[in-house]
Amino acid sequence: MDFSLTNLSTSREEEKKHVKVVIIGSGPAGFSAALYAARADLNPVVLSGMELGGQVSLTYTVENYPGFPEGVGGAELVELFNKQAQRFGAQVEFDSATEVDLSQRPFYVRTYNSEYLADALIISTGATPKHLEIPGESELTGRGVSYCATCDGWFFKEKDVIVVGGGDSAVEEAIFLTRYARSVTIVHRREELRAGTILQNRAKSNPKMKFIWNSVLTDIVGEAAVKAVRIKNLLTGEVTDLKTDGVFIFIGHTPNSQLFHDKLDLDQQGYLIVDMLMQTSVPGVFAAGEIADPTFRQVVTSAGMGAAAAMQAIHFLESQEMEVTNPEYSVAR
Repeated sequence: MDFSLTNLSTSREEEKKHVKVVIIGSGPAGFSAALYAARADLNPVVLSGMELGGQVSLTYTVENYPGFPEGVGGAELVELFNKQAQRFGAQVEFDSATEVDLSQRPFYVRTYNSEYLADALIISTGATPKHLEIPGESELTGRGVSYCATCDGWFFKEKDVIVVGGGDSAVEEAIFLTRYARSVTIVHRREELRAGTILQNRAKSNPKMKFIWNSVLTDIVGEAAVKAVRIKNLLTGEVTDLKTDGVFIFIGHTPNSQLFHDKLDLDQQGYLIVDMLMQTSVPGVFAAGEIADPTFRQVVTSAGMGAAAAMQAIHFLESQEMEVTNPEYSVAR
C-alpha cells in the first residue's frame, strides 16, 4: 500500500468540499446573503456558528423590522430567515470557521467539522457588545438589560432607566431614550463625559436626564425583570442601591474579526473595511452586517448589506466565468 506524501496530499484535497459561496455567520446579514445567493442557484453554505442568528436571536421583540406591525420575537425572526434561505437551497451548518486562507482562489475555510474551498466568501460574523461582567447582567439580558436603545427603547415608556457609558454612542442612545422613558440616568466612571461637546450640551440641557459621576455598576438586581442597580462611587467607595426599570449598556462593541487579522484590511477598531459594493481588500471576499458596520448596527441595515454582498458575489463569479471562457474579457470592461 502506497502512503506517499503525494497520495496523502491528494486525499486531503479530495476531502475538501468545493462550493460556490461560503457565508460565515447567520445573523440578518448572513441569512439575507444566503437567500440571494440561493435564489441565484449558487447553493451557498452558511456556517451558522454555535448560535443561530447572532445577537438578534437574543432580542425579546423586534419592533422596527418592516413587515411585522405587531413586532416579532428575535428567535422567531431568525427561524423565518433560516426557513426562507433553506427553501431556496441554502445549506445551513451548525459549525464555526476556525481558519481561513485568502491568499488564493478558491478560498480555504476550515471549520470544526469540515474543510471548504469557496469561489467566493461572504463574512457576516457581526460584533459583540462589551459587557460589564457583573452579577445579574447575563441573567436579566432581555428582561430589562439591553445593548440597543433603538431596538428596546419603546418598551420603557414612562419608566426610569440607567445608561452606562460616557462616549458618543452612550450619550446618543441616552438622548434617544428620553423619547420614551420618564427619566434617563447616565452612570459614568469619570467626572465628565467623553462624548463630543454638542452631544454633551444636548444631554445636560435635557430635563429628563440625570448624571452619576465617578461611579460604576457592581450588581443588577431582579428576578423576572430588572428592579434596581447597585452603584459604587470610585472616589469614596460608597455603595448605594438605585431603583430602576432598565439598564442600557453602551461601553463599546468588539467586532468578531479575529479570524481575519493580517488577511483583510481592518480599521483601527477592528471592523472590516468594505467599499460601497461590500467588497473587502481581497477580490471575491465580501463582508456585510455589523462586522463592517460600526455605525448603524440594525437588523434592517444588516439585511440590506447582506443582500448587496450576495449580489456582488454573484456578479464577481459571473465575471470570473467570463474570463475563463473568454480570455479577452475583463471586469474593467
